[in-house]
Amino acid sequence: MTLVFTPPAITTVPVVGGGEFPVRRIYCVGRNYVEHAQEMGYTGREPPFFFMKPTDAVVAVPDGATGVVDYPTVTKNFHYEIELVVAIGTGGRDIRAADAPQHIWGYAVGLDMTRRDIQGEMKKQGRPWCIGKGFDQSAPIGPITPFAQTGELLAGAITLDVNGTRQQTGDLNQLIWSVNEIIEQLSQAWTLQAGDLIMTGTPAGVGPVVAGDVMVGAVEGLGVLKVAVR
Repeated sequence: MTLVFTPPAITTVPVVGGGEFPVRRIYCVGRNYVEHAQEMGYTGREPPFFFMKPTDAVVAVPDGATGVVDYPTVTKNFHYEIELVVAIGTGGRDIRAADAPQHIWGYAVGLDMTRRDIQGEMKKQGRPWCIGKGFDQSAPIGPITPFAQTGELLAGAITLDVNGTRQQTGDLNQLIWSVNEIIEQLSQAWTLQAGDLIMTGTPAGVGPVVAGDVMVGAVEGLGVLKVAVR
């Protein structure tokens, strides 16, 4: 086979303890904390819904480093959303929630960066809002901690500070749809494979950042993710 141009490099995320995790797809869960759903104008435990980000949206941030994202074009309302990221190590279709932990390779801290004004406008027009979620540098992710080191993460604080001020706080036990239920639902619609990442939703407190701001996100047991906007 002769390629007509050199393909892009594989997207990877560093692993705690060494190595790199190759990324295949990025699935995201919308409105998965009650208070965040309420701040977005919704209530209740609605059926889970999903959207995707392109693999090359990842900004991999090594442990102890500060990642950098550029303020994106075509928006004036650039929002942060701190999330637990689940890395899939064993794929499958129609995975039962009870079996889901067997498919998890590890966990990381991530940010679902959003062009909120563009997303809102697309919603009003009934159009797809990929442009609000799936743009360049919209998925900063810290190192992946192997499942073998953490065990199943069922609870733990999830927080985000902007310029040293706490903006988001929650607990993983507040997820409307648990990680296991998310994997069950996703695997009914897509065949999950090794290398897939799942961003599991954000607690309340989302808001804007501008050039010069520094975000520090954390999930208990996984360390911190530090990202600056320029």
